[in-house]
Amino acid sequence: MTKKVKNPASKLVIGLIFSCISVILNTGIAHQIGLAKSTNPQKCNILAYVTDTDPQGLNVRSGASTNNTIIGQIPINETIQVIGATGNWVQITNASNGFQGTGWVFVPKLGLTTRGYGTNGVDLYASTSQQSLKVRRIPANTAVKLLGCQKDWAQVEYQGVKGWLTREDQCGAALTSCS
Repeated sequence: MTKKVKNPASKLVIGLIFSCISVILNTGIAHQIGLAKSTNPQKCNILAYVTDTDPQGLNVRSGASTNNTIIGQIPINETIQVIGATGNWVQITNASNGFQGTGWVFVPKLGLTTRGYGTNGVDLYASTSQQSLKVRRIPANTAVKLLGCQKDWAQVEYQGVKGWLTREDQCGAALTSCS
């Protein structure tokens, strides 16, 4: 049941409230408000490569959302420097080919390879410390799925196990080794 508003001032206030809500929803401000906490990305300093098989390349966006403008593309297997992370998005710069500048990409479209050449592999840690629990051993020169990063540590997944790789155990080149 709805109540009729008889006071013209009340009608004006209600109309203004609905107008403001409409503007917020239709201009994407609500989305930005929802992402407000993600505007301070976790600082990173790792290399990764593009795994997206789209012939147009991996979309680079102006912000950490598909609602942001596409500002460039990066071809598959190109190396990029990851400088920040928030949620499922990473801030990148210095693509080896394609996009030049800084932008955001969807992290599931990136990967890296393990180093450990001439050894029995590399350790995957439970946290960003070599003193933390070793959760898995990954063979040398093995592709892993990038999940995120923190400083110079890469959060990855290998055969369903998630963990952290040290900078020394990461290779951000898809087509060559990082020996």
